[in-house]
Formats: sequence, structure tokens, C-alpha cells
Amino acid sequence: MVKLDDLLHDRRMTLTELADRVGLTLANLSILKTGKAKAIRFSTLAAICRELECQPGDLLSYQTD
Repeated sequence: MVKLDDLLHDRRMTLTELADRVGLTLANLSILKTGKAKAIRFSTLAAICRELECQPGDLLSYQTD
């Protein structure tokens, strides 16, 4: 599960602002936000965590079906 919406809300940041800060397209970041992404590069994960001042575990969680 991707908790990007919660982190953005907590930091009063828009998805567009985050996309600009990390150098991703809004479309790609939206795919990640909705949980439809199949993979994420470590460099992208690091950039998101840097901008949101969080750890990867704050952004991603594992849930069984």
C-alpha cells in the first residue's frame, strides 16, 4: 500500500509540487499514488523521501490479501 496521499496531506503539499521537486511527471507520480505502479527506482524513492522528510516505511506498507 502506498501512503503518499496521507504524507502529502500532512505536509500540506500538492502532488504537482512534489512532482516538480523530484523531477517526475505528474502522471508517473499519480500511478505511484494510486498503487498501480509495479516498481519504483531507489533513486525515485530516495527523492520522494527527501522531499517529504520521511523514511521508505512511512511511504510504503505491505498488506496481505
